[in-house]
Amino acid sequence: MTDDAQAIDAGLSAVLGAIARTLQAEPDVDATLVAIVKAAEDHIEGTQYAGISLVEKGHRIRTVAPTDEVVTELDAVQYRTGEGPCVDAITDHRVYRTGNMLDEDRWPAFAPAAAATGVRSMLSYRLFASETTMGALNLYSRRRDAFSEQTEEDGRVFATHAAIALIGAQTEARLVAAIETRDVIGMAKGILMQRHALDPVQAFRMLVESSQNANMKLNEVAAWLVENHGEL
Repeated sequence: MTDDAQAIDAGLSAVLGAIARTLQAEPDVDATLVAIVKAAEDHIEGTQYAGISLVEKGHRIRTVAPTDEVVTELDAVQYRTGEGPCVDAITDHRVYRTGNMLDEDRWPAFAPAAAATGVRSMLSYRLFASETTMGALNLYSRRRDAFSEQTEEDGRVFATHAAIALIGAQTEARLVAAIETRDVIGMAKGILMQRHALDPVQAFRMLVESSQNANMKLNEVAAWLVENHGEL
């Protein structure tokens, strides 16, 4: 490796290290998503717009943190037609890059719609941790051949950092939600115990019965009781 190449490699490593620390420091999932697309726009060469296609329950895909309306518009076409770089990145577990949508024949329904908006180049990475696919990081440009092979490789490393940060934020969010749910249920049990002279088991059973009768989740019933017990 030449001295220039080593310098570029070292510079990229420093940038990626700084990005990774920034992403890990974000306080919640939404902030992490915004930080990922902002960092992609700022640091992945050729990127004009960025967004994330997030896989939700039932395999539904939703666009989050788009940096421009064109991202939302083109992603909607991909979801509707079932084809396009981000859809294929998620389903095929590969990176997809295109340099000119006007000449693209892999996605006959999507490519003309993309070209009509002025977008010419796209680069889509699967976001995953272990075997779990969380979605795709999608990069867009109105320039032809905006993304080179080297950019694709650099972005692959970035996408790995982004996926680690996202799975960490999602895990922390689940833990916080679990703690909050436990605390709310505990407060609801305490209200029932005091009001009806029940022991903890009896109070919990009453909450469960109320949840079933109202066809509501247990934590929703508990939250309603905590919020409204003074009026009952």
